[in-house]
Amino acid sequence: MLQQVNGHSSGSDAHGGESLREDLQEFLGGEAPLHQLDDLTKVNPVTLETVLRCLQARYMADTFYTSAGCTLVALNPFKPIPQLYSPELMQEYHAAPQPQKLKPHIFTVGEQTYRNVKSLMEPVNQSIVVSGESGAGKTWTSRCLMKFYAVVAASPTSWENHKIAERIEQRILNSNPVMEAFGNACTLRNNNSSRFGKFIQLQLNSLLVPRAQQMTGAAVQTYLLEKTRVACQASNERNFHIFYQICKGASADERLQWHLPEGAAFSWLPNPERTLEEDCFEVTREAMLHLGIDAPTQNNIFQALAGLLHLGNTRFADSGNEAQPCPLMDDAKCSVRTSASLLRLPEDPLLETLRIRTIRAGRQQQVFQKPCSRAECDTRRDCLAKLVYARLFDWLVSVINSSICADPGSWTTFIGLLDVYGFESFPTNSLEQLCINYANEKLQQHFVAHYLRAQQEEYTAEGLEWSTVSYQDNQTCLDLIEGSPVSICSLINEECRLNRPSSAAQLQTRIESTLAGSPCLGHDKLSREPSFIVVHYAGSVRYHTAGLVEKNKDPIPPELTRLLQQSQDPLLKVLFPADPEEKSQEEPSGQSRAPVLTVVSKFKASLEQLLQVLHSTTPHYIRCIKPNSQGQAQMFHQEEVLSQLEACGLVETIHISAAGFPIRVSHRNFLKRYELLRRLRPGAAPSPHGPPPDEGRSGWSPHSEQATLQALLQDILHTLPALAQAPAEAMPAPVHCGRTKVFMTDSTLELLERGRAQVLEQCARSIQGGWRRHWGRKQERQRRAAVLIQAAVRSWLTRKHIQRLHAAATVIKRAWQEWRIRMAFLASKELDGVEEQRSSQVTCSPSSSPLPQAQTRLLGAVTRFWPLGLVLANAAVGAHGFRRKLVVFACLPLPVGSPSSYTVQTAQEQAGVTSIRALPQGSIKFHCRKSPLRYADICPEPSPNSVTGFNQILLERHRLGHV
Repeated sequence: MLQQVNGHSSGSDAHGGESLREDLQEFLGGEAPLHQLDDLTKVNPVTLETVLRCLQARYMADTFYTSAGCTLVALNPFKPIPQLYSPELMQEYHAAPQPQKLKPHIFTVGEQTYRNVKSLMEPVNQSIVVSGESGAGKTWTSRCLMKFYAVVAASPTSWENHKIAERIEQRILNSNPVMEAFGNACTLRNNNSSRFGKFIQLQLNSLLVPRAQQMTGAAVQTYLLEKTRVACQASNERNFHIFYQICKGASADERLQWHLPEGAAFSWLPNPERTLEEDCFEVTREAMLHLGIDAPTQNNIFQALAGLLHLGNTRFADSGNEAQPCPLMDDAKCSVRTSASLLRLPEDPLLETLRIRTIRAGRQQQVFQKPCSRAECDTRRDCLAKLVYARLFDWLVSVINSSICADPGSWTTFIGLLDVYGFESFPTNSLEQLCINYANEKLQQHFVAHYLRAQQEEYTAEGLEWSTVSYQDNQTCLDLIEGSPVSICSLINEECRLNRPSSAAQLQTRIESTLAGSPCLGHDKLSREPSFIVVHYAGSVRYHTAGLVEKNKDPIPPELTRLLQQSQDPLLKVLFPADPEEKSQEEPSGQSRAPVLTVVSKFKASLEQLLQVLHSTTPHYIRCIKPNSQGQAQMFHQEEVLSQLEACGLVETIHISAAGFPIRVSHRNFLKRYELLRRLRPGAAPSPHGPPPDEGRSGWSPHSEQATLQALLQDILHTLPALAQAPAEAMPAPVHCGRTKVFMTDSTLELLERGRAQVLEQCARSIQGGWRRHWGRKQERQRRAAVLIQAAVRSWLTRKHIQRLHAAATVIKRAWQEWRIRMAFLASKELDGVEEQRSSQVTCSPSSSPLPQAQTRLLGAVTRFWPLGLVLANAAVGAHGFRRKLVVFACLPLPVGSPSSYTVQTAQEQAGVTSIRALPQGSIKFHCRKSPLRYADICPEPSPNSVTGFNQILLERHRLGHV
């Protein structure tokens, strides 16, 4: 077998390897910090050995994800680690301002793609290519990414949207166990190997939630199901998981219904004693139920699968007469009867179809029936099983898509997850391995074209001083497999079109003679079986030519399809409808026979369609690495990992990522974002150059525009030493100006962003200072205005209050004046009457009779006690208690002594009483309570003749003599 690695022979100079190890001894001696290197570009020097040692140190420290430039390296831990994929960790990466600052993880790639979709003005669809060998963990990685998107992209705005998002999320996640049960199997390298390729399109919509992306659905596209595994399994391998699930998880009634007794042996069910984690029947049934497949339909599916298992036990014996069909073996009659019963097919037509071939020949299309040989009977039996299983798998994919796919108008962008079968090399490799490795070659070429080659070609086109990094280009291998005009695929298809029996040795001779000039084609002279060797990017693989052409034709006898159309099973009626158009296509006439569409042709077309989708998106790469072939935890086989690193070109990727410039920005966008850095230069004007004028103006040319842009760029770049706080001569060249773009590293971008943030902070402080000054002045003006308004309001309120007080005082004064005049009038009237009566008594004749004594005493009491009544009337607001008694005693001229000595005399009996206004004996004080109203005792315009108090009622003592 030819051994070649990166174009060099496997033999190496021992002295050179020893010197290299001596040179790296100092670096590799301190192995403790190797597990702390999150990025392989930081390894120095970057060689296969240093990268290998770093990955081994991280793997032994239970650190399974490492960045390698644009690629994420994922090591399969081969053990459950729940905390590594918990929902809390998903939210941590989703909520982080800069997820790339966290530890490398598949959630970092998922969050980057999610933010790229939602942040761009014109969103570009994203895709994640998960590649690696079989058993490296591609299926698990895709499953975890789907869970991550289901968590972070389900952000409903209402309760109804919340229920819809939960339903879509559940259906998308439930599609995984169903497709893995029907499409995955246990192989020599992996217990859960995907025997088909799938591209999952997660559909997002940004119109429901502003500035976010909500998952509205998904779509699944499959490639090249390995349906031959249904009827043919390699040694120590198993059939698809679903067959083992129904045999181990069916209930007693279901076993009786499907004729699957415990301990039954089936030839298409090898290694049934092995129990895997994937043999969980209840999980598959529950997932199918969530996808809309009800229990009766599930029962029909499992019944058909059980019928295929019994069909595999149908054995034929050799016929002694070629004119007679091959007889059944003794133990196969029950299997045929059971298979026909489960598939709801008539037993006799089933046996006739398997043992007799229908031939149409001649222009009249005459029908001939020919008994088949034992090998042909086995082939037709296997073809029937593969046909039923392939149609069933395609139907399941269509049901899943109808359940989870959104309407075309309800989503705007998508994120694609490509989980394709890994590179395979078994002891016996046929058409399936050729197609699988061909797909891996195409994906590797996509990576090379997108990153390695395109990046270096761009550096050259932009005029950068760049030393080209050599890398392994697999275009030669692709030309050998799919090239034009002659390639392996074209030769195999040509053998299918020729109307002659195919020979394995003849096909080998044609391939070796026609494609002998290809360096990727080899030949093993020691092999006894016809084969050819293809040197793939991941290693050399020997393909056997026996049966290659027949598998490529994938012939389906028309009588098999007609037989399945006669089934009474509801599911088989859906899978094989009686369509006249389909029948006419299956039985074309000899004159209008269309070219046969081979397996290779269909696979190549679907692969080209997939690559067109990938080219229209922004790709991201996850390289899954298998630490060992045994699937054991904490076991790191350097030889196996080293071959995988060489195959995927990881070292070349690290070299270009470390030495290159992953950040590239156009001149205009660079100026638009970082022109404000010119403020940091002392003496530089804020914007001396305005935006470049339009090209349509006179006197403007692209050359002058380029000169202006270059001048502005140089001004900006001169600020880098100040940002880095280093002298200009000591500053490395972290940024280059190309013809149309500016190339820089991540450290330079971080430096520019830090300077931009510094300038923006200064501007923000200036704006805040100006705003605070403006706001303070505004508040001062408002305060002054408020003070003036308050003073005016207070003065107005005071004037209104004083006016009300003046009005009240005027009313009180007027009432008091009226009362005073009335009392004075009454007093004067009474005094005038007494004086007149007294005078009349004096002047009357002696003959006139005096008044009666009682009347005279009464008038005297009224005259004497009128002041006492006035005092008692005002006693409520005047004196109280003892003082009141003093006032009473003062008003009553009582002598001091016992009460019995008191004598009361009338006024008429006392001579000399001339006026009621005479002051009583003793001192009398009148007390008045102050009015609660302010200014009630103040007259705005006091009059000199006005009376302002109750004390003025009594006249002065010296006035009594004038009465």
